[in-house]
Amino acid sequence: MRTKTNQRFNLKTLLLVIFSAFFLLFVLRSSLSRDQETSSSPTSSKKFSSTKNGKHSNCSRNCDKIPLALAQALIHYSTSTITPQQTLKEISVTERVLQKKSPCNFLVFGLGHDSLMWSSLNFGGRTVFLEEDEAWIEQIRRRFPMLESYHVSYDSKVTQADNLMDVGQGPECTAVSDPSLIWFQLISLHWLGTTLSRYSMCQLALKSLPKEIYEMKWDLIMVDAPTGYYEEAPGRMTAIYTAGMMARNRDEGETDVFVHDVNREVEDKFSRAFLCEGYMKKQEGRLRHFNIPSHKDGQNRPFCPE
Repeated sequence: MRTKTNQRFNLKTLLLVIFSAFFLLFVLRSSLSRDQETSSSPTSSKKFSSTKNGKHSNCSRNCDKIPLALAQALIHYSTSTITPQQTLKEISVTERVLQKKSPCNFLVFGLGHDSLMWSSLNFGGRTVFLEEDEAWIEQIRRRFPMLESYHVSYDSKVTQADNLMDVGQGPECTAVSDPSLIWFQLISLHWLGTTLSRYSMCQLALKSLPKEIYEMKWDLIMVDAPTGYYEEAPGRMTAIYTAGMMARNRDEGETDVFVHDVNREVEDKFSRAFLCEGYMKKQEGRLRHFNIPSHKDGQNRPFCPE
């Protein structure tokens, strides 16, 4: 999710428009709430007392101030010369879903200059970033300490993609199981002296993520990492598979999953195979959007719709 400097004008314009819209919505909501309080209480005008310098000494909690997170995002993207890697149209696909679902739980594989944008578009929700490069995490944390991010290690390589595709067709990879149970089994094995990397129900599953990642029910998942543009890179095989299984393991409801860079072979094949063409809602440029329903709601769904 590291970024390039192309298409700066269009992307910066989009970001400024989006954040401005959030600000206007916030002001309108605050004003409406304040008006309702005023109309319901004839003595509400006495809530504010003036000081000698003419300022209000008891400002209501509904003061019309832009939230700090949105203010920082506005300042950053209006002054930065670096813009998100995704194009204007690609960003808009996810942004439209966030308009409907936020505030929500949003998991993002990858951490970069666009992370503040995703977090701000999900204002009031929880947005978590998973990143392979510890040094990069520290660099971003110094700039944006409000972002929640975790380090993730991958033991796969792009050169293993064909073998992992074959493995992924086996019953141990297509069966829907409880992620919390898997985590309990992993912890149990760890206490018995067995390392996490040796335990595998499916070789494609990521099993060493932070515990809270498995416990959370994610409404949106974005796969824009790890690195996958050269043969020795980790590739996104395991991230794509894991995102799909997290969606299927919801007790109810649906999860929107987005995969970037589907112009590359791994992202193309693995998203079609494990997120399923039948669940694909849209492709815009290098971004695919899938909407995956719960497979634990009693409807006995196949791994992919026929």
